[in-house]
Amino acid sequence: MIKLLSVADIVTLLNAMLGFLALLFVFSYQLNLAASLILLGLLADGLDGMIARRLGTGQIGRYIEPIADMISLSVSPLALIYIVYYDSFSPKFSVHLIFGFVLVFSLVCSVIRLSSFPLLKQEQFFVGLPTSASAIFLVVASYLRPVIWVILPVIVILSLAMISSIPFPKPRLKVNLITTVFIVAAMILDGMYFNIAPLLLLAGLIVYIVIGPFYLYRKKKKGQQNRTYS
Repeated sequence: MIKLLSVADIVTLLNAMLGFLALLFVFSYQLNLAASLILLGLLADGLDGMIARRLGTGQIGRYIEPIADMISLSVSPLALIYIVYYDSFSPKFSVHLIFGFVLVFSLVCSVIRLSSFPLLKQEQFFVGLPTSASAIFLVVASYLRPVIWVILPVIVILSLAMISSIPFPKPRLKVNLITTVFIVAAMILDGMYFNIAPLLLLAGLIVYIVIGPFYLYRKKKKGQQNRTYS
């Protein structure tokens, strides 16, 4: 079976291991370390794609990646945000029920998103919001800790965006490098300097989610106009 793996697949397995370790640290209440491991998983997820484009994937690469992403980009961030807010819940059962329902809904949307990704894969854009975007939001929320009633609707919106047919651009190398700098800064600085690193990461995420689909729409419209005039 080892012969079926490529270099990119090994990085994908690293992504899965980081996600699992993050889960262990969540259960141990070492939440900042868990958040850092999830962010490292995000970097590994981006790296395996770059390596795959250069060197190709193994025969089981397309099957490994959704499983790895499920662990590191969905289950671990959802477990993290649950533990972060668990102690702040009111004793009312209804709050626990609503929060649990929202997290389960997000998990289901992630399963749908990741399992359908190979079928809907496009060269220039993502169909639906990437699961990594939701993971970034959950990790940033674990640093900033806004009130629970702000978190819940955002999680629902991001979950619906994941299973939507809205196109989101695939970031180019320069954008990926900037994102990497923000992620590394969030891991190193943690909550220092008034949470500047997580806030920058959140700002970049908002710009991508809001501006990305409009950018693709304008690009598509401009391309149609150029074909009409040519």
